[in-house]
Amino acid sequence: MKKYLLTFCLFLCGLWGSAQSLLPAPQRVRMHEGAFDWSRGYRLRYADKALKSNGWAQPVSEWAARASATRSDKHRVLLLNTWQEAPSPEAYSLHVTSDSVIVCAASRQGFTYAVATLQQLTKAGKTACCDVTDFPAYRWRGAMLDVSRHFFSLDFLKKQVDILSAYKFNRLHLHLTDAAGWRMEIKRYPRLTELAAWRTDSLWKTWWNGGRKYVEEGTPGAYGGYYTQQELRELVDYAAQRGITVVPEIEMPAHSEEVLTAYPELSCTHEPYKQADFCPGNEATYAFLENVLTEVMEVFPSYYIHVGGDEAAKASWPDCPLCRQRMAEEGLTDVNGLQSYLIRRMGAFLRQKGRCLLGWDEIIDGNLGEETTVMVWRNPEKGREAADHGYDVIMAPGKYCYLDGYQDAPSTQPEAIGGYTPLRTVYDFCPAADMTPAQRSHLLGVQGNLWTEYIPTPEHVEYMLYPRLLALAEIGWTGEERKDYEDFYRRALHETNRLRATGVNAFDLSHEVGNRPEYTEPLRHQAVGAAVTYHHPYSPYYSGSGDSTLTDGRGGGWNYGDGRWLGFIGKDYALDLTLDLGTAREVTEIAADFYQSGGAWIYFPTEFLIEVSEDGENFHTVYTHGVPVEKDARSATEWWTWRGREQARYIRLRGKCGLEGGWIFIDEVVVR
Repeated sequence: MKKYLLTFCLFLCGLWGSAQSLLPAPQRVRMHEGAFDWSRGYRLRYADKALKSNGWAQPVSEWAARASATRSDKHRVLLLNTWQEAPSPEAYSLHVTSDSVIVCAASRQGFTYAVATLQQLTKAGKTACCDVTDFPAYRWRGAMLDVSRHFFSLDFLKKQVDILSAYKFNRLHLHLTDAAGWRMEIKRYPRLTELAAWRTDSLWKTWWNGGRKYVEEGTPGAYGGYYTQQELRELVDYAAQRGITVVPEIEMPAHSEEVLTAYPELSCTHEPYKQADFCPGNEATYAFLENVLTEVMEVFPSYYIHVGGDEAAKASWPDCPLCRQRMAEEGLTDVNGLQSYLIRRMGAFLRQKGRCLLGWDEIIDGNLGEETTVMVWRNPEKGREAADHGYDVIMAPGKYCYLDGYQDAPSTQPEAIGGYTPLRTVYDFCPAADMTPAQRSHLLGVQGNLWTEYIPTPEHVEYMLYPRLLALAEIGWTGEERKDYEDFYRRALHETNRLRATGVNAFDLSHEVGNRPEYTEPLRHQAVGAAVTYHHPYSPYYSGSGDSTLTDGRGGGWNYGDGRWLGFIGKDYALDLTLDLGTAREVTEIAADFYQSGGAWIYFPTEFLIEVSEDGENFHTVYTHGVPVEKDARSATEWWTWRGREQARYIRLRGKCGLEGGWIFIDEVVVR
């Protein structure tokens, strides 16, 4: 008897544990004693008969059929009903007792999300008794996967749809085109998949740092691939059944090297391998883009069509006769206006087709129609700016929502593009922070983006997505008012272990190393508070805490953009500064903290000098060091240290990058 009671208590604890591990957390949940045992059977009933014909409740009925071996017990009921006055079209409610499960929802999506919660509440065939009332905080809860830099199979995309649906995401954004490969069949333009979808090297970084050549489909050793329109329709249908809309992205006017090699007449120079940007002065450009988007819209029913719009270099536009003619005709004063013209024109085309243009936040530089939606990637301020223009906004700023950076100490991780974006950083993001009520009315939601330059395999994709996407799931569904990282971490740890047990290659959160000790612990030394004179200015984009950054006793972390590092760019001695200790004293150690990340063009100095002086005029060198530029360098930090014995008041540091366009990043200068 005692053994039975112990087993029963452990079972109840397991059910309670599953209830307390719900992720994303429901808006309201109340747990009760007991459980609904699916093995005892049930009788299916529809309180709203329309649910049988419209198919809304099908996700629940199908899940219940899998959960139960029989439907024979007429006294136990699964009741499905429509939620008539729900707070959201995606809302659902659950009422679970030992003899009934009542599920109400306002749409098929709502019933789909109810299944996601039922799955988390169910253990060993028993669903914990509870009352749940749930609905999303934001309308857009998205994840983006870059399939251009590295190509992933249709089956893999379906697997990710299943995972996203389980955590109540409702958008899968596919980055289908970029320099590294065109990934969608366009029947009118076969060269996009005959040539532009294939390259010489399987690894993006090898291809990018090499010749960047494309090859014909079928060439031995060619890497690439594309989705047929039928395959994409299959994915769209598969995702829709799971409450997810697939949003396509076709890049313009930039990131289009592959197109302009296959169809060079659409560039300003009409030469393959010369241009990244479409020619906005050429009428043929618009015919091509409209024809492509027409086929895209035939495959993707998504209201939102993403057109990129970011990082246009515009290098050939000033000298292009067609561009100059277009500027004159449209009264444009500079080439930036050409990009705005192109985006406006494509937006008007999409509106005529009943769709909405979605683009990265560079598109707000132009005067666009109010029916435009902006996806923010640079910084949250761009979201507030876009909202002020009257545009709807999706927040995906790189600092919080780019999942291609390291999620733990770089030395312990597979190669990534750089930076440091741990789970805590993602969870701390508040998309509506500093927004006025008027601005918040334009905020659609949040999205996590995974760029795959350094992510060549499906296993690596999952490693970078999970569990960080779980933090965005919680933000997008639960909202920001009840944030509690310790509680979320506990639930994320549970879900990460469950994902790993089911064959998802999620990062092992239980072995997280964390940030650098220099970031978390104060640095105590003689130069804390010392004045610093900068003979060459640091970049305003990487300004740390200002002039005091190098002597504030706070070290930098694994992320060069964490507000602790100073960035210097320029020829010769871009790093050139002097510390004033206030009085001459005996100095036995001077150490400088440097950061390197080849993916971000940040390198250790090729030449570095430490010089000391008692009077500020007569300096002598006590330390020299330098390393060659390693373009493919992984993220790393190093202390470069002199030890000896000198009398000094002034300490001068000078450093060269050795690469045009390269950066030197430095943090605390420790003096002892």
